[in-house]
Amino acid sequence: MYQNYYPGNSMPTHRQGITKQQAQEIALNHIPGEIQHVDMDLENGVLVYEVFILTPDQRIFEVEILAKSGRVLKIEEENDADEYGRAGR
Repeated sequence: MYQNYYPGNSMPTHRQGITKQQAQEIALNHIPGEIQHVDMDLENGVLVYEVFILTPDQRIFEVEILAKSGRVLKIEEENDADEYGRAGR
């Protein structure tokens, strides 16, 4: 019954096609820098990885990746470091 769930997480893994490591690699292929944080989130019924990257020029980008296929859904620069911190990331 519980084999389709992460320990401590209620999100089903059957909707996940790529690993966290693969999501990080995909994100870094689009935005070079240092991974700051990776979240898995359910957005509009779709499981996505949110990868936060600090670039060499000290800008933070969020790369949103479809967990099922690895397709990049969105790349967005975080406008304010406070916004990044306020989200608890």
